[in-house]
Amino acid sequence: MTAPSRSVRARSFNAAAAQYAANRPSYPPVLFDALEELAGRPLTGARVADIGAGTGIATALLRARGAQVVGIEPGEGMSTQFHRTLPDVPLLRGDGNALPLATASVDFVTYAQAWHWTDPARSVPEALRVLRPGGALALWWNMDAEDVSWIAAQADRIKRYFGAEHATKNGAGGARTELAFQGAPEVPAHTHRVVRWSRTVPVDIHLANIGSHSIFLVRGEEGTRAFLTEERERLLRSFPNGLIEEVYDVVLIVAARP
Repeated sequence: MTAPSRSVRARSFNAAAAQYAANRPSYPPVLFDALEELAGRPLTGARVADIGAGTGIATALLRARGAQVVGIEPGEGMSTQFHRTLPDVPLLRGDGNALPLATASVDFVTYAQAWHWTDPARSVPEALRVLRPGGALALWWNMDAEDVSWIAAQADRIKRYFGAEHATKNGAGGARTELAFQGAPEVPAHTHRVVRWSRTVPVDIHLANIGSHSIFLVRGEEGTRAFLTEERERLLRSFPNGLIEEVYDVVLIVAARP
């Protein structure tokens, strides 16, 4: 079977925005502590553009830290869910390759689970264009902690089911720091940190979470039902109380604008 294109995977979220909002993991407070430390400036009072804002998971947390946030989101379905969740937060339609923002207008440009859908040849210059001097571009991803045995085993089952080594639920290309700026006309000076955290959820929330990833969404309900049904039975054998601890490593990359 031919692997779905990056654009097809990116658009797949629009039909599953409610599922995404209800089941995807959030981010721990320590992530935003690390962001402020690496950027050398606080979020409180800062003007932040959250790109690929999706349903508003990261946007809400940035606002809770005292930032003035505007969301940027290309998808109609995700935008509709964003407005339901955060009706008083401004949201513009657009993407990181052509930001609908004025030059030198924000202090932070953030991407939560979204940078890998952009073309760094365009998105890096765009981020640097809209940042004020001393501002920061921040990228982060919740990545499965595959040193946890059950998580590694599940990742292997997903790869086998979808029939390709690149068929993972971590987006199109993942979050390897050495690849983040590949293709950019100039690689900005940057640093990174990994933050580990976890959440405990019922097995059905866990399955709805993994089913909200693009590699599942592009196959549709019929294409993924057998995997999710078998996975539920397997997990309940390992976690008979029906509760699963999902462990994540948040990969954070921060590039400061001079």
